[in-house]
Amino acid sequence: MITTTKTMLRAAALAAVALIAAAPGATAADKEKLTIGMPGVPPVFGAVVFYVAKDVGIFDKYGLDVTVKAMDSGAAAANAVDSGSLDFSLSPSPFIATKVGNAGAKLKAIWGMEKSDWLIASMDPKKMSCDSMKGQGVGVDSPRGARWIPLNTYLVTKCKLVTDKDVPTVPLGTTVGTAMASGQLTFGVLHMDDVPVIERMSGKKVNIIADLETIAPDQHYLLGVVRADTLAKKRDAFVRFDAALRDAVAYMRDPKNADKVATIAAVTKREKADALHALKAYNAMEFWPSNHAGLTKDRVMNAVNSQARIGKITKGKSGINPAKKPPTYEQLVDLSVWADAEKLKK
Repeated sequence: MITTTKTMLRAAALAAVALIAAAPGATAADKEKLTIGMPGVPPVFGAVVFYVAKDVGIFDKYGLDVTVKAMDSGAAAANAVDSGSLDFSLSPSPFIATKVGNAGAKLKAIWGMEKSDWLIASMDPKKMSCDSMKGQGVGVDSPRGARWIPLNTYLVTKCKLVTDKDVPTVPLGTTVGTAMASGQLTFGVLHMDDVPVIERMSGKKVNIIADLETIAPDQHYLLGVVRADTLAKKRDAFVRFDAALRDAVAYMRDPKNADKVATIAAVTKREKADALHALKAYNAMEFWPSNHAGLTKDRVMNAVNSQARIGKITKGKSGINPAKKPPTYEQLVDLSVWADAEKLKK
């Protein structure tokens, strides 16, 4: 009887959500307000899906008034969610796994981007080895931020070097590519779409030392997280939020919308030609999850287990402290939000 009552209540709530989302002429005052944080200033290309959902009216369609804020890093965005100053962030999966494991943060993932596009690169084809990186500054976003994590994974697992001891890092937010193109840095951690921009600016080839998918196969890239108590209070809004993201991904995958998406992507400071090139490449690799939540259990737990291994190797200086228990999939992920969003297909 209790189970039946809960089912009926959820069905009634979903019906109410559908009516709100479908209501014509809803004013801003009628809409549920959400403030979300994206990694990077300017935001990284992965964040474009959120700007598309906002700019083409998909959030509006689902009765949402969404403010998108660009943060210094995905780590900073997650910390803001944890403190209650943001409702949602798109943040590195390894960082979230470590934050939940070490600090017991009550964060839940309701959406995600599974496939990483991180590259560790050099502007000098003669400097491609672990030894050549010793003592050399490597451009990252922030200490223990989204770019720092793949560099640390590479240095610890492939080079047996200690990040910020054997290899210093240079925190530059999203301007790593600019520093490499101008000759200020030889090494940096880049997004895939940074490469053609750097090559055009510098007139030189960017040499790829390693990519994260090869360094750590089948890892999870970014988790869209909310605080557990915020999710409980605003669950219906987050159901609509997931539905809007699903529709925005579909919009971006339609070739006839490419020009519009590339125009919206100007928020990343990419020229339109570069944005069109990036959109095609990222859609081909399913960078944004198509018709699923982007929270495959094996990938999420690979990210957790990788951080646990790094924690053991570094004796807790990086990754999940070996004295702590790594989080379970159920601790990190709430798939019921996506399941209810699927019932709101429009």
